[in-house]
Amino acid sequence: MRDNVILDVSKLPLHGMGMVSPTWWGTCAFMLIEGTGFALVIAVYFYLMSLAPHWPIDAPPPDLWAGTWVTAILLASVVPNILISRWAERRQLRRVQVGLIVMTLFGIAPLVFRIFEFPALHLTWDHNGYGSIVWTMLGLHTTHILTDVVDTIVLAVLMFSRHADNTRRYGDVQDNAMYWNFVVVTWLPLYACIYWVPRL
Repeated sequence: MRDNVILDVSKLPLHGMGMVSPTWWGTCAFMLIEGTGFALVIAVYFYLMSLAPHWPIDAPPPDLWAGTWVTAILLASVVPNILISRWAERRQLRRVQVGLIVMTLFGIAPLVFRIFEFPALHLTWDHNGYGSIVWTMLGLHTTHILTDVVDTIVLAVLMFSRHADNTRRYGDVQDNAMYWNFVVVTWLPLYACIYWVPRL
């Protein structure tokens, strides 16, 4: 006769971090879907370019300065973003709080320069196919930056409140940091398409 074994799981944590968290998997699935969207937009960009006799169509190449500043800020933000993820893993509350404030500023800064990027394209979204696709690229990426900034602000408010005691919040901070890395990585091919391909 076999003995019945009772497994006591009452002392396990209520929430996991990283790959054991359903939120982590949800964030990964979301990034996969959004990454596919960015890949499709880039494919449309090159398809339209293959049809056009000159690229860009009826416009000079976009001015580099605003887009380059956005790129520099996004690349610089990777360092504090990696740090905040490590601090969250170690549950270092004070550092996570400071890191969330820093990352909020790093999220707002590219939005400020993005205001100057749209005029630097030298045409409107409805001017022609080229205008439509580059405005779509910038618009999609701006939406992702804005989404992450709002999420970071919400997390900062929670980490400065009584909810900071909830270990689940540290997992949320890590997931948010992972998503910000996605925002940075997706910008690099978009930046190349918008600013450097027309100069080739």
